[in-house]
Amino acid sequence: MRRRFLVIVPLLATGSWAPPSRAADASLFEHLGGLGGIERIVDRSLADPRIGWAFDNTNHDRLKRLIAQQFCNLSGSPCPRRERGMGAAHRHLGLAEYHFNALVGNLQDAMDEAGTPFRAQIRLLALLAPMKLEIVTR
Repeated sequence: MRRRFLVIVPLLATGSWAPPSRAADASLFEHLGGLGGIERIVDRSLADPRIGWAFDNTNHDRLKRLIAQQFCNLSGSPCPRRERGMGAAHRHLGLAEYHFNALVGNLQDAMDEAGTPFRAQIRLLALLAPMKLEIVTR
């Protein structure tokens, strides 16, 4: 549903919406379907020609694993942390706001398909929103 996407994007566009506290996210991992659900959401989210070019020279299995681990960790589960910062991982790609918004839309579509409750979708996207400032460079 694109209408819900349009409500979320302005909140994410500023990168200023403070994410909920970690304690408030205790059930987010479960609402996302655990690690398997997160992996399916990530897999669906990256299959888009608008952003796929950014992954051409990347080990796709490793990338999906790293993103799933990051979402897993952000959602309150004790998954391994990725040490490399978002800026360092994306700076060379020259990503614009258009690319970031495409991924956000893909994530929401994938979570809709997975039956993820809307409240859980907002919680995950709020945790990801501050990363926009490091990812978007043009």
